[in-house]
Parts: sequence; C-alpha cells; structure tokens
Amino acid sequence: IEIYSLHVDCKVTSRFAHTVITSKIVNRANESSEATFEVELPKTAFISNFSMSIDGKVYPGIIKEKASAQRQYDTAVSHGQSAGLVKITGRKLEQFQVSVSVAAGSRVTFELTHEELLKRRLGKYELLLKVRPKQLVQHFQIDVHIFEPQGIRFLETNSTFLTNELTGALTKVQDETKAHILFKPTVDQQKISPELGETLLNGDFLVRYDVRRDATAGDIQIVNGYFVHYFAPREMPVFPKNVVFVIDRSGSMAGRKIEQTRDALLKILQDLRAEDRFSFITFNSKVAEWRSSLLEATAENVASAAAFVQTLIASGGTDIHQALLAAVDALHRAEALPERSVSMIILLTDGQPTSGETDVEVIQENIQKAISGKYALFCLGFGFDVSYKFLEKMALSNGGIARRIYENADAALQLQGFYQEVATPILTKIEMQYPENAIEGLTKTNFKLFFEGSEIVVSGKISNELDLLPVEIKAQSHTSDLTLKEEANVKEKEQVFQNQSYIFGNFIERLWAYLTIQQLLEKSISAPDHQQKALEARALELSLQYGFVTPLTSLLVTKPAEQPQAELANKPTEAG
Repeated sequence: IEIYSLHVDCKVTSRFAHTVITSKIVNRANESSEATFEVELPKTAFISNFSMSIDGKVYPGIIKEKASAQRQYDTAVSHGQSAGLVKITGRKLEQFQVSVSVAAGSRVTFELTHEELLKRRLGKYELLLKVRPKQLVQHFQIDVHIFEPQGIRFLETNSTFLTNELTGALTKVQDETKAHILFKPTVDQQKISPELGETLLNGDFLVRYDVRRDATAGDIQIVNGYFVHYFAPREMPVFPKNVVFVIDRSGSMAGRKIEQTRDALLKILQDLRAEDRFSFITFNSKVAEWRSSLLEATAENVASAAAFVQTLIASGGTDIHQALLAAVDALHRAEALPERSVSMIILLTDGQPTSGETDVEVIQENIQKAISGKYALFCLGFGFDVSYKFLEKMALSNGGIARRIYENADAALQLQGFYQEVATPILTKIEMQYPENAIEGLTKTNFKLFFEGSEIVVSGKISNELDLLPVEIKAQSHTSDLTLKEEANVKEKEQVFQNQSYIFGNFIERLWAYLTIQQLLEKSISAPDHQQKALEARALELSLQYGFVTPLTSLLVTKPAEQPQAELANKPTEAG
C-alpha cells in the first residue's frame, strides 16, 4: 500500500481556518489489502466533510444526529465489530482513522475537511497541523494561505521535525494582508538518511501570527450579510489581582505531581505584580490556610510564600468543598482590597472529592452560592483521575474556565502557561452593543473579564438593509469607565473580501455557526436541566444545517457493498 500523494491545503481567512487533507493511495500488491487513512486534527476543530473514492466511485460521509446515526450503524454492523473512528490523542489533538479494503492495483482517495476559529492566546494565533505519513510520499505538500484584512503584524512557522535539509523545502511569501506558506519536500529531503526508506516527517507543523490593530473599538468584517467583530485592546493599565491558590496535597499528588506543582508555583510567585494580593490554601482531608489574610506581593511576602511552597508534601484525602469555601471566605474577609481589582480563585486538584462533602452537585451548588458572581473560579484538573466534568461545570458556573493539565514532563510549564493567560486582566464588565432591531442570532455579547493577549469575538446576522453598522463597547478599565464607538460601512466592508479569489464565500456565516455551536455547548454544561435540552437542540440544529461533526452529531462513513457497511465517527470531549 503506497501513499503517492498527500496534500494539506489550509486557508485561513480572518482567523477562520478551513483545512482539506487529501491522501491518494494505490495498492501495488497483487492481492487485496487494507488501506488506512489516519489524520490528527485539533480538538477545537469540527470535521465538516469526509469522502473516499475507490477507482473513481465516491463514498461520501453523511453527517447525522448522533442518536439516529447510532441506530443506523447498529443495524448495519453487529456490536463490537468496529471501534469509534475518532479518539483523543493528546492535549491538543484528536485522531480520525478509517480503513478500507483495496483490491490489487486499485486506487483510493481519502478527503477530510475540518474548520475552526483560531483563538488568540498570549498575543498570537496558532494553526497546528500534525504531520505523520509513516512512509515516504512522492507528492507531499502543506499549502497554507492566510488573509487578514487588518494586516499581518508578524508571522512565524515552527516545526518539531524541520532539519536544515528540510528547511530548503519551506517557502514563505508575505505582504501587508496576505501570507502564503508552502512546504514541499522531495522524497530525498523526506528521508532520515539516504540509505534508509524512513521518513523525517513526524510531528507538529505550526504557523503562529498576529494581526495589526488600529481601531480602538476593534475590527468589523462583513460577508453576505453576516458580520464578525474582533476586539482586543492593548496597552491598557492592568487591574491588581486578588488571587487565592487552592492546592490539592492529598496522597495521590505525592511524588512527581507535587514537585511539578511546587516548581510552577515558585515561578508564578515571581510573576506576581507588586500591587497584586495573594494567599494559599492547601488541602487534603483537612484544609490549611497559609496566612489568615491576603498579603501584598512584596518581595518579602513572596520570599516567605516561596519558602512555604517548598515545604508542600502530599498525603491524605481530598476535601475540595471545604477548601473552596475557605478560599471564598478569605476573599470575603479581605480588607482594604483596591476598589478596582479582580478577585480570582485558582483550584488545582488531581482527584475526586473523597473527604467532607463528596456529592458533586451539592458542592457545585454551595460554591456557586458562596461566590455569587463576585469572583472568578478557575479549575485545573491534573491528570485523568479527576472528574473533569465536575471541574468544568464549576468553573463555567463561576465566570472561569477549566483546563486539564497533562501528567507529562512539562506539567509545570502547562501550569505556568495557564497562569500567564489570566495574569493580566485589563477590562471587566464588557458589554458589546449592536442595534437591536437590525441584528439577529447574536453570539455572546457580555464578558466578565478580558485578559491581555486574548480576544473577544462577536458574530451575528445583519437582518435588514443597513448601510452603517454602529457598535458600542462599554467596559471598566483599572482607571476609568470606557465607552468606545465605531461605525462600519456595510458596502465597503463587503468589498474587502469580494476580490479575494481563494476565499470560501460564506466563511463568516460558517464562523458564526461554529462560534454559536461552541457557545451553546459551553453554556449547556452549566445550565439547569430544563434549559440544557433547548440549548443542545439548537446546537444540534446548527450542526446539521452546516454539516459539522460536533458532540451532538456523527459522521457515518459508507463503504463498498462487500465490506462491513458503515462506520461512525463521533467527536470526543475533554470530559469524556
């Protein structure tokens, strides 16, 4: 079985990435053999198309509601014959895999399309393409086109496998608003060594970039009656933070995990700003407060905290409930906190609640009541013994986010990286306002916090013949209350994309659908049961309408008649 052509074509238009992977395979043997198509794609992406053609006959993938696809699949295949086609393979990726039997001399072409909105983190967007053909490929290429009407501020490519030899196969062409990256290694360039038929191509191919930002009220783009509004202010004063770190020191944290936690906390302490206030609560079956109040991050207090962190050892049970209540209490009691400051609780745990209150629903309810919208709660789940679903629901119900920390050598860096993302709050209570009678299907418009280096994205449909789209942003900064205004000329904005040949026409509409589905699914996690159903129903409707494989839909892969009939691809979620 020989892969004679493998093409990865990616178009990024205004942060929305549309990637098509085409693999052409021939069976050179004189008997039938199995061909496998294996692709790793970002967890944040939705598959939107799959097909295979065998000797010219096309077998399309069909996207259906998960439950009905499962029924169809169950009738086609007896249980246990075929495992799911998609599985999580790491912190950023999931793997799609499908196999088909190919007759001697026959050719098969696999094609997979996925789409995602690139998210700005720490000042840049990252496009991640995983490359692993497992053999030398006659025609191999990665072709990336980026078009950013705001202008490209900087762009870099990076790869875990680029040798000096392979660098020659990489070309980059860039002007004000466009970039083209082509990676096209010959068979000789792909080889580990001239004698061996093994490939060097194994790892991540990354493109990172950021855009120019001139307008104070962000940038609006419009295509076919759908708009997207990007807002990422910069050079603003930073809010002082009041942070309570809640650290699990139960028995399961013993050894490497507690060491990595100590390493990360020591670095994080160095990153605190002088005007920040902080404290530690550590817990096993007992809860211990490092100090009775929050302390300013003076050199002296930071040094004393560092000495304390060095002494952390792990043993005993896990009383998450009491520990979080103590953290909320510490913030309630804190005196003389700056009037304009941001209070947050960062929980790090590696297990389920085993001491004190262990009913997760009671814990969630009590914590939400105690916090009552005043503070943001961030939950970091260390490893795979945590109930991620529980942590995610708790964080999303309290204005924060959850993140899984993988038990790898770089766990300390993952913890620090997370802290850096929330280290610089520059706006609170952000309200994005649009003309009420002229816009429908608006995505989320109110945001509690905005951190330096991230970006707010709002999208919607312009419902009537508007010439001008006025927007108003209200927010609080450390020093003042802001009102920012902007007007977009609809015709002019539509023009921007008209003359770009390589753009898929309705990309802002698809971006809107992608963002809406993501937000509905996220909202349903922390919604009460009666609302959950309605949110999921709407997300399902959009997933089917736009042909996205989301956690509510399945891709039914059809095959030639003489082979096991159908296979299902379902999207896995972090909560399993």
